[in-house]
Amino acid sequence: MIRSRLFALAAATATLACGASSAWADVVSKAENGFVLRGSSEVPASPSDVWKVLVVPSSWWSKEHTFSGDAANLTIDPVPGGCFCERLPVPKGAPAGQKPGGVQHMRVIYVDPGHALRLSGALGPLQSEALVGTLTILVKPAGERTRIQWDYVVGGYIRFKVDELAPGVDRVLTEQMGTLAEKLGGAKLSAAPAAAPVPASAGRAAAAEKPGPPAGPGEGEAAARESSKAAFDAAIGTGTKARPQLQPRPAPKPKPRIAPKPVPTVEPR
Repeated sequence: MIRSRLFALAAATATLACGASSAWADVVSKAENGFVLRGSSEVPASPSDVWKVLVVPSSWWSKEHTFSGDAANLTIDPVPGGCFCERLPVPKGAPAGQKPGGVQHMRVIYVDPGHALRLSGALGPLQSEALVGTLTILVKPAGERTRIQWDYVVGGYIRFKVDELAPGVDRVLTEQMGTLAEKLGGAKLSAAPAAAPVPASAGRAAAAEKPGPPAGPGEGEAAARESSKAAFDAAIGTGTKARPQLQPRPAPKPKPRIAPKPVPTVEPR
C-alpha cells in the first residue's frame, strides 16, 4: 500500500510516456531553472536479478564518466542515507600518508529492494551548480520480462543554458542506463516518443498527460545534442572543465546627490 502510494504518479507517468516502445529515453520537460529526463527499458531478467546488478554500478557505469577514470571505484550502499560514491585513489608521487579522496555522486533517500531506488544528487558538472537532482528508478514485472523505468528531475540555480545542457545530461544518463539494460539482455535505448512539455507548476497533473505520436530524429534535437556533447564530456570527468565564464556585473551608476534644502532661520522678535 505504501509503495503503491509513493510511486503511483511516477509509474503512471512513465507508462503513459512509454507507449508502444520497449526502450527509450528523452528530455520530456525543460524550463529556465531545470529539466526532466525520463526513460524505460524492458529486459529478460527477473526483478531480483535486475536489482542485484543495479546496486553494483561498477558493473555497468562507464569509466568515461567517472572522476577517477575507473568504474571499479564506484559503489552504492542501498540503504536510506547510503552513498553512491566514488573512491579517488592516492595519486602517484603524493606525500607519504596522504589519504585517498572521494566523490559523493548521489545519496540514497528511498530504497525498496527489488522494486524501487531513489537517489538525490547533481551528477557530473551539475555538482558545481546550486542544483538539486532526484533520480527515481523503478523495477516492475512486465509479463515474463522486467521493466526498468527512471525519472531524473533537476532544478535550482544554474549558470549553463538549460537548452544546451539538458540533452547532454540525457545522452550520458541514457548511455549508463542503456548499458545496464544491455547487461541484463535488453535492447539498446532509442529516442523517446514526443511528449508535451510539462510546466513546472503542473507537476501534479503530469500523469494525466498523454504523449503524442512517435517522432523521428529531428535535426534541431540532433544539433542540440551535438552542441552540448563536447562541453558535457569535458566537464563530467573532471568537474572543473567547461565551466561557464561568468561576466562581471556592470558597475552601478552613481546616484545623483541631492543637496539638502536650506533651513530658514527665524529671527527673534
